[in-house]
Amino acid sequence: MRHPLCLPLQTRFLDGDTPSPGSYLRHIASALPTTRAVSRRWETYAWLVGQRAHPAVDEYIARLPAWQRGLCTELREIIWQADPDIEETIKRTVQPYFILDGNVCALLATKDHVNLFLYDPTVPDPDGIINQGRGNKTACAIQIYRGDPINHPALVEILRAIVKNNRAGGWRRIQRDSG
Repeated sequence: MRHPLCLPLQTRFLDGDTPSPGSYLRHIASALPTTRAVSRRWETYAWLVGQRAHPAVDEYIARLPAWQRGLCTELREIIWQADPDIEETIKRTVQPYFILDGNVCALLATKDHVNLFLYDPTVPDPDGIINQGRGNKTACAIQIYRGDPINHPALVEILRAIVKNNRAGGWRRIQRDSG
């Protein structure tokens, strides 16, 4: 069920324009009373509906060395480019996960590289960018070292394939149903 404050926004953008997160938040804020209690609830609500970035993921990335910070930020943008409905969360206490109808991927920075764990071992990789765990039963990974280029189009396609499988019930169900 949609929050009632979302309804005026939907009618306001019927002409096909896509609202930016900022205009969406300003629209909702204009409808809210300005008391301290409502302000706290508004901050929580604004994060839930108006922004994709999870504050704890921001903190995780901010603590990294500059080259890893840049790499994780770039990966985050690629993940969102793959599907705008992908959400961020923190699992295992500090690890950033990206989810949509199940795990899509996770980030883990180590001393000398960043791992992008991909939670679908069946996903095709025609460009050969997956360099770890190709034979694993539950996940594989891309290890990216300082200065390594990222094949954006190939990564976006892999992430879209994972999301497609998740929306179809997950790779395990697809495998079970197909034979």
